[in-house]
Amino acid sequence: MDRFTAQDLQRNPGPVQQAAGKTPVAITYRGRDRFVMMSTDEYERLKRRDRQSFRIEDLPEEYVELLKEPYSNPEQDALNYLLDE
Repeated sequence: MDRFTAQDLQRNPGPVQQAAGKTPVAITYRGRDRFVMMSTDEYERLKRRDRQSFRIEDLPEEYVELLKEPYSNPEQDALNYLLDE
């Protein structure tokens, strides 16, 4: 991650903004990372990835049913013979 000082951002914001438009950048203050600057597109993408969490007793029935179904991954199935040895 690229880093810019808070002073860089204040004195010459163009290069900082340009870099943040491509990938998130750290803004440092007194040598420590304090903030992250990123494009709004990246921010919205991260927000969409928010996960919901539930207490076990509040878990919706549809999720309970999904947990009851066995999960099978064909790539892993090819290695099951190792467990039988």
